[in-house]
Amino acid sequence: MLNNKRIGAVVPAYNEEKQIGMVLGTMPDLVDVIIVVDDASRDKTAQIVESQQRQNAKIVLLRHDKNSGVGGAIASGYKWARDHDIDVAVVMAGDGQMDPKDLPAILAPVVSGEVDYAKGNRLFSGAAFRNIPKSRYFGNSVLSLLTKVASGYWHIADSQSGYTAINKTALATIDWDRMYKRYGQPNDLLVFLNINNFKVRDIHINPTYNIGEKSGIKIRKVIFTISWLLLRRFLWRLKEKYIIRDFHPLIFFYFLGGLLLLLGGVFMARLVWLWIKLGHVPEITALALAFCVVTGLQSAFFAMWFDMEYNKNLR
Repeated sequence: MLNNKRIGAVVPAYNEEKQIGMVLGTMPDLVDVIIVVDDASRDKTAQIVESQQRQNAKIVLLRHDKNSGVGGAIASGYKWARDHDIDVAVVMAGDGQMDPKDLPAILAPVVSGEVDYAKGNRLFSGAAFRNIPKSRYFGNSVLSLLTKVASGYWHIADSQSGYTAINKTALATIDWDRMYKRYGQPNDLLVFLNINNFKVRDIHINPTYNIGEKSGIKIRKVIFTISWLLLRRFLWRLKEKYIIRDFHPLIFFYFLGGLLLLLGGVFMARLVWLWIKLGHVPEITALALAFCVVTGLQSAFFAMWFDMEYNKNLR
């Protein structure tokens, strides 16, 4: 317990027989309930957790019959926390990549009521570039930029960090059955939080790698899958937040920017075709392309600025 708040740790685990014992054994005392979600593991993960249960009454084991992905496992843990009067739920992965020493810092702003959701950010320090595998660092950076646009939380980075804490109000508000079930869950959740105007804050944590964990992430596949997810969620957020629940003229700027950039793509294709066929480009085509690209980008940037201003109080 922390400041009279009941703390629950959600531990998603899939084939983590080598790491799960260490994760449970190093869980800080301030955690009141440890909710392990075995996502249909094919190894001895569940048996190890059951063995730990006999020694630690804090441990609760939830088992999935079918693998639902890390997002699905987290959603199951969140729903259990919501239904059992947990004040703050924190996610600590079953592979041991989340340092227990960082837990108090993650919990502090949520427990104090300053924000509704806090998440770890491994990119604050220069050490991140040295410690994080380069392909994952690059992929994370790209997805972090896209997540800023899609979610409306422009002050948030390291969007793929799953080391998070969420309060009781947000737990009860979010529809966890609609949450994305795979590796894009942290990105997806930020969109849901923004639509409901929850305050979010980044907390500096140290990146932890090469401790025996085995990543199932394929960067080339995940980056395109999550990018498509973010595009869909971005459009959904604009509709929900700026048309249905409220109205803001940034909608017109985004629409105009998107339309002009789309036309710019058409003029670019025409320019290349004419260059190949005729050996030169009509001035009107070049001018139309320049107008569409410049005005389209300007409209999009204005829309982003309006979005940033509208959400600046959600820090």
